[in-house]
Amino acid sequence: MPALNEEEVIADVIHGVPESIPGVSSFKIVVVDDGSTDQTAARAMEAGAVVLKHLKTLGVGGAFHTALAYAIERGFDLIVSIDSDGQFDPGYIPALIAPIVAGETDFATASRFKDPALLPQMPWIKRWGNRLMSRLISRISGQTFYDVSCGMRAYNRRAMLHLNLLGAFTYTQEVFLNLAFKGLRIAEVPVPVQGRREHGTSRVASSLWQYGFRTLRIIFRCYRDYRPMRFFGRIALVLAVPAVLLEGFLLMHYLQTGQFSPHKWAGFTGLGLIVLSLAAMHMGMIGDMLNRHRIYLEELLYQARRRDGRDREAARNRGKADTPDT
Repeated sequence: MPALNEEEVIADVIHGVPESIPGVSSFKIVVVDDGSTDQTAARAMEAGAVVLKHLKTLGVGGAFHTALAYAIERGFDLIVSIDSDGQFDPGYIPALIAPIVAGETDFATASRFKDPALLPQMPWIKRWGNRLMSRLISRISGQTFYDVSCGMRAYNRRAMLHLNLLGAFTYTQEVFLNLAFKGLRIAEVPVPVQGRREHGTSRVASSLWQYGFRTLRIIFRCYRDYRPMRFFGRIALVLAVPAVLLEGFLLMHYLQTGQFSPHKWAGFTGLGLIVLSLAAMHMGMIGDMLNRHRIYLEELLYQARRRDGRDREAARNRGKADTPDT
């Protein structure tokens, strides 16, 4: 649970987590206090949660990185992220993780918009922004998603080990692209949520335009890194089309008049666009080679994380075996 100055509701959210969850033998509630200046950490510990503190605010993406590292290091099989502002009902956690427990998916996310009967009440501008973002991620990933910004999610260990996120401001959209590009299974689970916070304001989407700009920047970088030939190829095509038209216009003028004047500008402009188009294609080729190296390195990272997890589990089992009965 990422938390920033949520002392009024954090304990209620923690107490709302079911005492038993089908398919889960045991679990911990972990709150990442992202530099709160109120009593969020104290309230969370009083409610029975483990609290990981940031000395300064790193953002919801940074909080998720901390929680992810904590879960991987301790060999957890499943991680559920849920906002601490009370918009999500922890009672729906069993429904959220059900497809993961059944082995049907690697990553399950709560969806506010997949089921029309569960649409939350929210400002039209935020609903429009969510719809636009979902369509963008769907188009880039080649899959259909209805809600890519929801903060209530669940990951199995395979998904956790495959995640390699760079965005600190937010991580929600990047997760979809990161896992979709790696071929992991993604499922949306319709869940009713509150469209408006009862206390405080959103730290991530308090400014819709700033949120949109910073999120698009993360998506832009992710798409550029994982689909470089498609990204730079489209830029090259956009540059090549007017270049061909300009050169064709100059050629027709020359065939009709026998001279290039007074349209030499078309030739020089077209030539410049051709050079830029070839440069974009060259960038795409370099990006494609770098992407191949990235895929190899991320696979090595995944295998190293798996091996480290097995070693830690073996060490814990040896420790239990060496402990005498009392």
